[in-house]
Amino acid sequence: MFALTQTTSRRLADRKSAKFQKNITKRGSVPETTVKKGNDYPVGPIVLGFFIFVVIGSSLFQIIRTATSGGMA
Repeated sequence: MFALTQTTSRRLADRKSAKFQKNITKRGSVPETTVKKGNDYPVGPIVLGFFIFVVIGSSLFQIIRTATSGGMA
């Protein structure tokens, strides 16, 4: 009977309060599944190796080209 006489704002406030109190009791208990385990790289080792090859290869090519042209390219 009491629930029928409550105003809408009071019911919403009670609902928010109950939800907040439920979250208080769960605080600090993080499930194991959200914790990252292991090393998960966003790119594979082949892509990483190719990227390193391109960067180092282009820099070596630039050094060799600068050295053979007399310092000014």
